[in-house]
Amino acid sequence: MSKESPRPLEKLFGSKTRAKLLALFFENPSKSYYVREITRVIGEQINSVRRELTNLNALGLVKIETYENKVYYSANSKHPFTRPLIEIFTKKVNTVVDMDVPRIGWDEYVRPVKHILRALVVTNRVPGQEGVDMLIVGDDRAKKLTHWAEVVEKKQGKPLNYVILSREDYLYRKSLKDRFIADIFTLDVATKIDPEKIL
Repeated sequence: MSKESPRPLEKLFGSKTRAKLLALFFENPSKSYYVREITRVIGEQINSVRRELTNLNALGLVKIETYENKVYYSANSKHPFTRPLIEIFTKKVNTVVDMDVPRIGWDEYVRPVKHILRALVVTNRVPGQEGVDMLIVGDDRAKKLTHWAEVVEKKQGKPLNYVILSREDYLYRKSLKDRFIADIFTLDVATKIDPEKIL
């Protein structure tokens, strides 16, 4: 995101800092940021940022979450102005979530757990939307998949809703047309790794 906000937006939203914050949150509606990270990204003073974050939270446009003793701010996906603001700041609505943790690509990113990973689904779940961010299928008896998912979560910088199922459990649920499994595939799927063709 450019550190310079267009002047028409400053006039529309009341201040340069507020316009930059809205651009940050609604260009990246799936991401959460802590205060010092925000000040670094948008290049504004921390006092001004804190004041505008308070204002945006009071308006319901920004939500606050605490994770590992840090306070994170993100776009409130349930606000009625969310979609219009995404349109304003990104000129698009369909690609709402940028699940860009592994910039090198998921195939390479899962290499450490490839021998125990049977399938992976990464969704473009909008914050506040029901469902999971990741469905992980594989052998987690040694908790290696759990540890890997935690690493992904830390890279993303916010809690992720993920589920780990054994291959047998997944196939059993799928055979029963389990609603939980079916609902995952109603979401926009960003990435799917399925070497055994079980999905």
